[in-house]
Amino acid sequence: MSFAHGIEIVATREAFEALRPEWDALFDRAALPQQLFQSHSFLSHWVRHYLDRSMTLHIIAGRQDGRLIMVWPLVKRRRAGLTILQFMGSPVAQFGDILLDPESDADGLAGAGWTAVGGSGADLFFAQKVREDSTFFRLSGRHQPAIVESQRAPFADLAVRVCADGPGSAYSPRDRSAYRRRLKRLAEHGELAFGAAMPGQEAAAMARQAIAFKLDQLKRHAVLSPTLSDPRFSTFFADCAVDPASSLRISTLKRAGRPIGIDLSFDCKGKSFGHVIASDPDCEHEGVGGLLIHHVFAAARQRGASIFDMMAPADPYKLRHADGQTGIQDQAFAFTLCGRIYHEAVLKHARPWAKALVKKLPAGLVRQFAGTAR
Repeated sequence: MSFAHGIEIVATREAFEALRPEWDALFDRAALPQQLFQSHSFLSHWVRHYLDRSMTLHIIAGRQDGRLIMVWPLVKRRRAGLTILQFMGSPVAQFGDILLDPESDADGLAGAGWTAVGGSGADLFFAQKVREDSTFFRLSGRHQPAIVESQRAPFADLAVRVCADGPGSAYSPRDRSAYRRRLKRLAEHGELAFGAAMPGQEAAAMARQAIAFKLDQLKRHAVLSPTLSDPRFSTFFADCAVDPASSLRISTLKRAGRPIGIDLSFDCKGKSFGHVIASDPDCEHEGVGGLLIHHVFAAARQRGASIFDMMAPADPYKLRHADGQTGIQDQAFAFTLCGRIYHEAVLKHARPWAKALVKKLPAGLVRQFAGTAR
C-alpha cells in the first residue's frame, strides 16, 4: 500500500525481509544506541517467534529520492473487537521507537508518517516503552498522547563503576571490601570462572539456562510473569544467541565448571543494555547476583561500552548501581470512539487493577499458576 510523500506500508513477511539491506543502512547511519530494538536483526527474530495470527505487520516506510529514510516498525492486532496499532517487538523489545534520518526532511516525512498512522483504520495506537530521549517521544508531544504508565530506566556509567580489580570509584571502600569477601567465600565451594559464551549452540544453552534460573527464582518468590513463562521468550533468546548479528552478549559466572550466574545483554553503538540477569536460585544467599553485576559491567566496558542501561523498571537492586535514570512512558492515541472507550476502560482502569490483583494473589496459587504456565 502506498501513500503520498514517499510513504508505503509493508504488510508481509516477505516485504519485511526484502527491506533488510536498506533498513540496515538506515540503522547504521541514523540509529541511536537505544534503538537496537528497532534493528532489522532484532525484529526478524521477533517475527520468527512472536508474529502470529492475531496480528499483521504494518510497517510505515518513508523514502526521499528513492532512499529509505524513515521506518515506523508497527503491527496491527485485533483485541476485544478493536484494531490496535503497536510497535513491533513486544514483549521482548524494551523500548519502542521509530528510525528517522536526521539529515533528511525529517519533520516533513514524520508528519506524513503520522498521517499514515491516522489513516491506518486503527481505533487506537498504543505506544509502549517510549523513552524520553527517543525520536518518537520528540514527535509524539505534538499529538497530545494520553500517558498510560510512567517508569524509569536506570543506567550505570562504566567509567566509574569498573576498575582493573573489581568495582570502581563509584562504590565505597566498604562495598569494594564486601565484593572481595563474597568472591572469596563463593570460591570456597569450587573454583570460580568469569567468562562469556560466544554465538553458537553453547550460547543458546546458556540463554535457555538463564531463563530457567529466572523462572525458578520468580516461582520461589511467588512472582507471576506471563512474559517469561511463555516458551517463546526462551526460544527467542536461544535463537539470538546463535546469531552473531543479533548483538546479544552472554556473560557467565561458573563454579566448578557449572553456571551459577548468567546475564543476557545487547550491545549497540557504545552502549550495553541488560535484558536478563539471573543466578541459580540455590545460590541466592551467596551473593552471586551482586558478583555477576560487577562482572557484567566489566565485560561490557571491555567490549567498548561506556554506559550500561539496566532498563525499566527501576528496581532497588538496580538503583544501587545507577548513575542516572531515563523516563519511560506508555502512550495512547485514540482515533475513534471505541478507541477512547478502550483507553478509558481497559488501559486506564482495568489493566492497572489486574496488575495490582496479581500482586495480591496467595503465594501458593501464584506458584501453581507458574508451574502450569511452564
